[in-house]
Amino acid sequence: MRHVHGRARRAATVWAAVLTWAGLLAGAAGCTSDGGGIGSDIGEMLGKPPAAEDVIRITPDDGSKSVRPEEKKLSVRVPDGRLESVKVVKSQDARETEVPGRISGDGLRWEPDDERLALAAKYTVDAVALDGHGRRSARHATFTTYVPDERFIAYFAPENRSVVGTGMIVSLQFSDEITDRAAVERAVEVTAKPAVEVRPHWFGNDRLDFRPEKYWKPGTEVTVGLDLRDVEGAPGVYGLQHKTFSFTVGRSQVSLVDAAERTMEVRRDGTLLTTVPITAGAPTTPTYNGKMVITEMLDVTRMNSRTVGFGGEYDIPDVPHAIRLTSSGTFLHGNYWAPADTFGRANVSHGCVGLRDVKGGGSDTPAGWFFDRSLIGDVVEVVNSKDKTVAPDNGLGGWNMKWKKWKAGSAVK
Repeated sequence: MRHVHGRARRAATVWAAVLTWAGLLAGAAGCTSDGGGIGSDIGEMLGKPPAAEDVIRITPDDGSKSVRPEEKKLSVRVPDGRLESVKVVKSQDARETEVPGRISGDGLRWEPDDERLALAAKYTVDAVALDGHGRRSARHATFTTYVPDERFIAYFAPENRSVVGTGMIVSLQFSDEITDRAAVERAVEVTAKPAVEVRPHWFGNDRLDFRPEKYWKPGTEVTVGLDLRDVEGAPGVYGLQHKTFSFTVGRSQVSLVDAAERTMEVRRDGTLLTTVPITAGAPTTPTYNGKMVITEMLDVTRMNSRTVGFGGEYDIPDVPHAIRLTSSGTFLHGNYWAPADTFGRANVSHGCVGLRDVKGGGSDTPAGWFFDRSLIGDVVEVVNSKDKTVAPDNGLGGWNMKWKKWKAGSAVK
């Protein structure tokens, strides 16, 4: 009987051990995947690696949609061990680009060089890491960012790769009113070679101009970078452009119109080329004083007095050699309808500067000669007129503003 009892005791002991082991396994089945609890200890005892999402933590979460850049930053991290490699690809506007970034010195974190996420984009993250026990894990994740309903763009002058006159002002006209002018201003960079200080000035909430203190030096190469994409210019309105354009300053040509003497002196690189007779604005419709910049050149155009605030006083369908000086309608143009002895003798225009020409425009007339030798960005300055000085925002009239006041028009203090 004693022998049977001993065997029963040993069987009971083995059965108890089996129950205990089964209980541990049952406990493992009910554990969460956060690496804690008895199940995790069992996994460690068995050499089972933790789940990849526990080793490699990606923000924003895998599968996230409509992530707002102001709320989430892109990061990849591990609680211990080290990251071996991280590759992030951005898909936007049917183009894929790799997002540059770097792993921290301790190997625990990867962050992009540009912390702000792009809008209307899909991000794909592939990361490989070693955990604290030297076991390798790989993780793949994707998320998408918010697609805004409203976008703004900037219309810019001058044209890309153009050769312009020494008085050119970089002008950006925005498609929407900008309320965060500082954010937009920071997203625009204007550089010159050789280097010169270039400063911005806001005209209202939809126009931003840039210029140096004095006219550009001939030969200067100017580059304008617009990094406006995803910049929130107004609540819910984001920029669309990521663009660079450039232009070169040609020779210097500054022409001086004396409304009282009815002459125009044309100087090239400081040297007087010629003096031509003109007709300026009549006493009741004088020409603006001040520095004006050529912004448009038309071989022929129609001029109708109703479009510039006058009555039906004139409607000329074929004005030759028309050079725009202001956005309000001041032109320097050929005039074939006034008697030849008007030029240099009387001011008869409605505010424009007229040069003698023939119908259809002649190349050997004063108007044709000047047109052929002018560039967008050349300066025409009017003096001794009975009118006021042209406003700095009328065309590219910014040269009429003192440098100190111009600099004060920046939104970035």
